[in-house]
Amino acid sequence: MKLSEIKNKLNQLETISFQLPNGELVPNHFHVTEVGKVTKHFIDCGGTVRNEEIANFQLWNANDYDHRLHPEKLLDIIELAEKVLGIPNLEIEVEYQGDTIQKFGIDFDGKNFLLIIKKTDCLAKDKCGPGSYRDSAEKTKIKLADLNEEPCCAPDGNCC
Repeated sequence: MKLSEIKNKLNQLETISFQLPNGELVPNHFHVTEVGKVTKHFIDCGGTVRNEEIANFQLWNANDYDHRLHPEKLLDIIELAEKVLGIPNLEIEVEYQGDTIQKFGIDFDGKNFLLIIKKTDCLAKDKCGPGSYRDSAEKTKIKLADLNEEPCCAPDGNCC
């Protein structure tokens, strides 16, 4: 889901709820403690340089049971972040505290924002892993005994 989509949904809601992948709802006294832009600049396992940008929301359970985050307040926070941080219409990733900080994609079912499990993946399947040129290249096999080299670990060996 992109920022424009969540803003459109927030304009239609009276309350906000987030549902975890196991069906449980994030407690309704949660806060969105961060809205930001995360930039990731990296090299994948195939040697390709990549840049990714996402909008990031961090949900936090507070012990403040008397206050609730309303749709219009979250909308204000998002719009301020877009303006001040220069965030374009990016895909959203949500952080939430489980056993460690968990990262989720986000969707909407008409009532709740659904936190969707994210998984790692190989980004260079054509260059690495099963079926790639590295896996299918002809390999030369030799026996160590055929190397005819002096053993390295012998007292008079050639390794030191």
